Amino acid sequence: MSNWNPSGQPPYDPHGQQPFPPQPGPYPPPPAAPAPPAGGHPPHIPHPYSPHPHPPYSPYPVPPMPAPPGPFTRLWRKIGPIHTARRVFKPSRPGIVEDLAVVRMQKIRTMVGLGAMVWLSATYKIANSVQDAASDRFNQSWISVLVLCVTFPVAVGILLALASPEARRELLRRAAKCFGAMVALVAAVFVFPASVLTGFMDGRFATNPVMTVLTYMGIALTFVWVLPFIVWGIGLALVHVFRTADIHETMPPLLAMTLVWEMALIDIFTNPYEAVPLPVRVVFILGAPVSVTAVGLWELHRLRVHHGRGIQGLLMR
Repeated sequence: MSNWNPSGQPPYDPHGQQPFPPQPGPYPPPPAAPAPPAGGHPPHIPHPYSPHPHPPYSPYPVPPMPAPPGPFTRLWRKIGPIHTARRVFKPSRPGIVEDLAVVRMQKIRTMVGLGAMVWLSATYKIANSVQDAASDRFNQSWISVLVLCVTFPVAVGILLALASPEARRELLRRAAKCFGAMVALVAAVFVFPASVLTGFMDGRFATNPVMTVLTYMGIALTFVWVLPFIVWGIGLALVHVFRTADIHETMPPLLAMTLVWEMALIDIFTNPYEAVPLPVRVVFILGAPVSVTAVGLWELHRLRVHHGRGIQGLLMR
């Protein structure tokens, strides 16, 4: 006789292999589950040791899930101009450091600069209309891109001269995406003068119905895809300095500071604010390089102190 079998009976018949009828034990049998109500859900009786004793269904209505996007929407999100510009002009090196405080400060500085340009144009009548002001700003951004396209190869050449021979191949490999972004933006901008000079925009090649359809499709693609890619690409190219963070995190602030002082020299020689009083002209010519230099030095400080990225690492020594 044992504690688990107080009656002393074996659990089965050794001769007939038939179980004996249940014997009374020290514990009462468990209560039977109540019958489910007619036309309703069966009551949920949680197990006493269950980790989730809540009912498997919720008495509150569940909001409907939004329908998944269609194939054309998914394709447009994948190869659309804005998504493509982000993929081409934003740095994507594994392990890259992105400081949110610096990004926020750059956005604030950009908004303040745009507001100051609008105020200057409206106060001193530099531009005749908002369209002229926007056109002047776009032209200035495009000039900045061209100057950066000239400055970047010089900077890479200086890096290759100062870096160790073992690091030169790695520097060239990282700089390949930066050169690719420059080529993509220049090629996209070249589409418009090429279309005008060849007569494609004027329908010169629409000599039959097939060519007419192709001409209209090409014109629509130019304005629907190429133009947004150019506008978005110029902004991303200036913010991320042609994704030079793929080379090293300290290179974008260094190139940005160099670029704004070059643009200040161009403004001094071209004198675009001739109708503005001299003190205001000096403030606006020197305001951009001084503010960008301050932000760039602060960014270099944060990269060195908080992330351990110094200018010495740019040479990979």
